[in-house]
Amino acid sequence: MKFAILSKGDRKSNELRTKIKNYLSEFKLEYDEEAPELVISVGGDGTLLEAFHTYLNRLDDTAFIGIHTGHLGFYADWMPEEVEKLIIEIARTPFQVVEYPLLEVVIKQKDHEEEERHLALNECAIKTSEGSVVVDIDIKGDHFETFRGDGLCISTPSGSTAYNKALGGAILHPSLEAIQVTEMASINNRVFRTIGSPLVLPGHHTCVFRPLNERSFLFTIDHLTRTYSNVESIQCRVAKEKVRFARFRPFPFWRRVHDSFISDQYTEEGKDK
Repeated sequence: MKFAILSKGDRKSNELRTKIKNYLSEFKLEYDEEAPELVISVGGDGTLLEAFHTYLNRLDDTAFIGIHTGHLGFYADWMPEEVEKLIIEIARTPFQVVEYPLLEVVIKQKDHEEEERHLALNECAIKTSEGSVVVDIDIKGDHFETFRGDGLCISTPSGSTAYNKALGGAILHPSLEAIQVTEMASINNRVFRTIGSPLVLPGHHTCVFRPLNERSFLFTIDHLTRTYSNVESIQCRVAKEKVRFARFRPFPFWRRVHDSFISDQYTEEGKDK
């Protein structure tokens, strides 16, 4: 099996990267950064997002696994002290694959014939530095509302625990083929009105945002940020591609959510107060 390793870049992560690479090579696994079957992320969720975007062209052939070396990573299943156990599992055990839905974002500019297509593991955020974001929102070809506010966050089920959660969106199980649209500080008064609630759209529904004023828009696709001008439309839907995660042991989604956001220690301390 061919493997590659991406490190966060700090001393601890780099040392683990070297250790894993040496041990797996001793087990006769081949290190290959061009066409790996398994990509090991050593760091946090940001490192795994970087790994995902590095191997976007190999999503059908590459699986990902994370080791967290800082704060608990939502996508990272393994602790540094478990590395030797993980190495043995990788070397001797065929891994199971768990697939999560992705977000497809298609950006069309008025002065460009070619559309730009992006994939997001977590979310796409749409903002502007020139006042409010003002867009018509069409869902499945029908006009739904005109949004005015700070911006919009369109997230995947796995990404629903990230920026979306901070905005008050719902946490979605990644078995759901869906995307979620969450508002950022919408303007609601007797003149302007939005739904004011997150929208969960199934896989067969497409959402299109059409700007109503001349603004440059700041798009954040996961950890990547870019500014676009003369935007005609932004189309979002569940992508046909999926991300594949390697599993060597069960790690249920709701346990992952619990471990990331709820501390048993805090709960016990709270009972004493």
